[in-house]
Amino acid sequence: MDPAKLKADFQGTYKNAKTFLKDLLDIRSDTDRDSTIEAVKKDITFKGHNAWILVFSIFVASIGLNVSSTAVVIGAMLISPLMGPIVGMGLSVAINDVDMLRRSLINLGVMVGLSVITATFYFMISPLTGSNAELEARTYPTILDVLVAIFGGLALIVAKTKKGTIASVIFGVAIATALMPPLCTVGYGLANLNFADAGGALYLFSINATFIALSTFVVSKLLGFPLVKYANSKRRKRIAQIASFIAIIVMVPSVYLFYAMLKESYFKQDAERFVKNELALYTDSFLQKNATVTTYNGGTDPKIEVSFLGKEIPSSVIGVWREKMKTYPNLKNASLIILQNENTESYDQLQFMKEFKYRDSLLMLNKDERIAFLEKELDNLSRYKRNSIPFSNVSNEARINYENLVQFGYAQKVISNFDKIDTIPEFYAVWDSEISAELKQQNEQKLKRWLQYKLALDTLILQSSLQPKVATE
Repeated sequence: MDPAKLKADFQGTYKNAKTFLKDLLDIRSDTDRDSTIEAVKKDITFKGHNAWILVFSIFVASIGLNVSSTAVVIGAMLISPLMGPIVGMGLSVAINDVDMLRRSLINLGVMVGLSVITATFYFMISPLTGSNAELEARTYPTILDVLVAIFGGLALIVAKTKKGTIASVIFGVAIATALMPPLCTVGYGLANLNFADAGGALYLFSINATFIALSTFVVSKLLGFPLVKYANSKRRKRIAQIASFIAIIVMVPSVYLFYAMLKESYFKQDAERFVKNELALYTDSFLQKNATVTTYNGGTDPKIEVSFLGKEIPSSVIGVWREKMKTYPNLKNASLIILQNENTESYDQLQFMKEFKYRDSLLMLNKDERIAFLEKELDNLSRYKRNSIPFSNVSNEARINYENLVQFGYAQKVISNFDKIDTIPEFYAVWDSEISAELKQQNEQKLKRWLQYKLALDTLILQSSLQPKVATE
């Protein structure tokens, strides 16, 4: 095949693909900038019908949250007019329109205030009390909420800039970004004096509103929306500086919040993997998976709190888990808190050693835990040494001192009075059957005193008997 023809065919294919993608993704040619600006300005206004629509939609959304009905909440979001001022904020900063920005801020403040007052009033008079999943889901933003706000805001402004606004897209964004439920949750928190939930819900609303406005700003700049012209060039320059300053104020915290939420998301993912791959494999106690709590605390003191039922887990095994946790990239600074029964039966050390051997984890214990473990083992050996005697030497000396001694024995006797358990040395002496009863008694007393002195024992038991006589024909 001719190389020149092949090159020409390739260039033609590349050009056609480029033209296709440009026609597919380009929105500049179908953007009506002037009509978009007018439509956004019109939606900013908040009075009369819009005010009543907002009040009624807040009531509907509050009822839906109160009875945990997702369908009712979605219906309320469809009729809510909250989007207008938020889009107006982003567009006004993009085109340096201070008057539009001022109107957007004022109307947004009035909308938020009216929404919170309405929701608070409803939850104060509602006969249904108590939180539920729908309300709890709106008390703190997650990385998913931020992503939904970003892409929802992009979809919204792109739909508004198209000639002949796509209403279905606007309705869909109103549902996806979920601006109303957080405001209703703020009212719920205030009605129940739960300021933590109220603050978290207001934070969620602020995050969503900020990123919707930020998306509007970015798209408006990319599409080249015309800047507002001022007769005074100095005034135009000052307005542009103010708008740029406001944009920076909005963008910098937003980027930081996005990064912080991304870090928290990574932490929770690693926490779930750690609990599943490490703690859930421990079969000697029952892990309560539903009771697991992960707390990020802004990254300053992240914690993983898990609960176990059944037999007590020793500190050595917990130490292994803490060392394992450091191998997860986002859990290196996290704390592991183990909650378990106070009244649990102790394990045999051998059982734990089998666990260490199986997991190849003994070497992972830190220095202090290894020292504590070895000290405990040494204490066990010391107690055994204290309770043991040089039986061979003692028995030989006893045989020399007592000619009539035929057998000599020793054992540790465990005695309980049901309040405590004690171990007492017990000796056993067998005397020649030809010995008299009087001599047997004297030897027993002497032998007992000698053993107490020889072995430095305060208490001991001495059992004594005669050697059975061998029957003769």
